[in-house]
This record gives sequence, structure tokens and C-alpha cells, in this order.
Amino acid sequence: MTSASASASAAADKAQDSTAFRVAARIGYVVLGLLHLLIGVIAISIATGSGGDTADQSGALGQVAKAPAGMLLLWVIVIGLAALAVWQIAEAVAERDPDTKKRWAHRAKDVGTAVAYAAIAVTAFTVVSGGSSDSGEQSRTMSAQLMATPAGVVVLVVIGLAVAVIGVAFIVRGITKAFMKNISSPGGTAGRGIRTFGMVGYIAKGIAIGVAGILFLVAAFAHDPNAAGGLDAALRSLAGLPFGQIVLWLVGAGLVVYGLFCFARARYARM
Repeated sequence: MTSASASASAAADKAQDSTAFRVAARIGYVVLGLLHLLIGVIAISIATGSGGDTADQSGALGQVAKAPAGMLLLWVIVIGLAALAVWQIAEAVAERDPDTKKRWAHRAKDVGTAVAYAAIAVTAFTVVSGGSSDSGEQSRTMSAQLMATPAGVVVLVVIGLAVAVIGVAFIVRGITKAFMKNISSPGGTAGRGIRTFGMVGYIAKGIAIGVAGILFLVAAFAHDPNAAGGLDAALRSLAGLPFGQIVLWLVGAGLVVYGLFCFARARYARM
């Protein structure tokens, strides 16, 4: 190990040993749970024909902003998710699996997760700063810009495949209960409940993310940037399938369950 990597690892260890930092990261899991609860509820309302809100992070953050003390809650979301993103980066730096391939695979997962948390934190900061953030519109704009460039369609296909693979990874993680490796399970009924909530939640989120990836692929092959969209477009597209409203209701309920799992994770995550 070089002196630079040793210093980075030492800094990561020091950060992870900070009680204040661990508390902030646990608050991040609570925030994540709240957002998924709201997204799930919006999805269910769409399935029942009574929803007009955006079923993604921007829609959930918009709901938070309308609540009493909404601006304060948004700042808590920004700080909590930023802390969670930094925590994941520290996890990546401190990773010491003796198997080189596994070590770098774990690091890639941690960095990818950190980027996702940071993106939501930026969206929350945009909202609390008085700006507007529509993830679906951003996805369509990005797709249009890519299609206007050489090899842009290829890049869009790669993005679609990457998002779809992430969705599949969530589903596999739910089925295999791999998420329990990072949980200090309390055992008994509580432990079984956490495992069940995690399975249902990860599978539901994986389906939603996977469909979002497919939409990027459709946009690329159809040369139609309007076909691309974020989580909201993915969830709404489910409603157009046979028995789609039932499927969307189940996925929405699964996202609510994932939110509850995040609350449990805030308490029992290994940190």
C-alpha cells in the first residue's frame, strides 16, 4: 500500500470512528426511508387514479416542502444524505477484502451508492434554495443532448443497460437477503421482520429501477428522447401493462416497505 492510499485509509477510519458522523449517517437512512415512503404512497395514488404528483425523489421532496417546517426538514435531508454519501466513500476507501476483485467490486458499489445519495442531496438543496428539480425532465433533456452528439445513442444504450443492471442487482440482493450482511440483526420476530421488509423492498425498488433502465433503451433505439424518464416515468409505464394498476400498486406498496426497512436500517446498520 502506498503512503497516499495508507493516509486515505487512515482518514476514512478516523471518519468512521466519529460518533457525530455515524449519527448523521443514521439520520441519512431515516431520510431515505421517508423519501421512499412518500414515493411509494404517490405510486399507490397513481395506481388508484387519484395521484397527480411526481413519483420520484423530486416529487417526494416537493411533498416535504409543503409540510409544516418543510424547509427545515429539507435541510435535514440535505445534511443526512450528504453524510451518508461521505460514509459510503469512506467505506470504499477503507475496504480491505483480501480478494482484489471483490475489493474493487465492493468499492464500485459503495461509490455508486454514494453518487446516488449525493444526487438526492443536491436535488433537495435545489428545492430548499427555491429552484425546481424535475428528474424526468432532466432525463429527457440529457437524452436529447446525447442523441445530438456522435455516438450519443451508444452512450444512452450504455446508461440504460447500467441502470437496468442496477435494478437486477437490487432484485438479486433482495432475493438472496445479501443486505443482511450490513445489518446487526436483533434476532427473533424483529429480525425476521427486517429480513422480510428488506426482501420485499429491495425487489420492488429493483423492478422500478429496472423499468427506468428499459425506458432509456427504448429512447435510444426509437431515437425518441421523450421516451426516457426517471423513476416517475418508470412507475407510470407499469400502469400501462396488463393488470398494470395492480402491478403498480404492489410496487408502490413495496417501496413503502423499503422505506420502513430504511428506518430499521438506521437503527441496526453496522457502522
